[in-house]
Amino acid sequence: MAYLNAQERLALLDELKNMNFNGAKGKVRGLDPKGRLAYYRNAQEVGRWMTRYELPTLGTRVTLVESHREVGKDSKVKSEFQFDEVIVEPTPDNRT
Repeated sequence: MAYLNAQERLALLDELKNMNFNGAKGKVRGLDPKGRLAYYRNAQEVGRWMTRYELPTLGTRVTLVESHREVGKDSKVKSEFQFDEVIVEPTPDNRT
């Protein structure tokens, strides 16, 4: 399978940004049989949680970005994650 070019990466971005987090995660996992989860809900910035998938056969890296907030009353606090952004970028060896 060939690497994704810029137009194909943009089409993938448009498709993923209209999905919810679980739908986007399932779609990305099914794209590449050799794909792997690089990290899950990693807090690299304040208020932003990132999940990254490496798709080596497609020469692409997909990052799903969520925001986090705590909701609840009294002593029970629950977490809510909101799916905000998708980042689709080429891997260093993808020159298309």
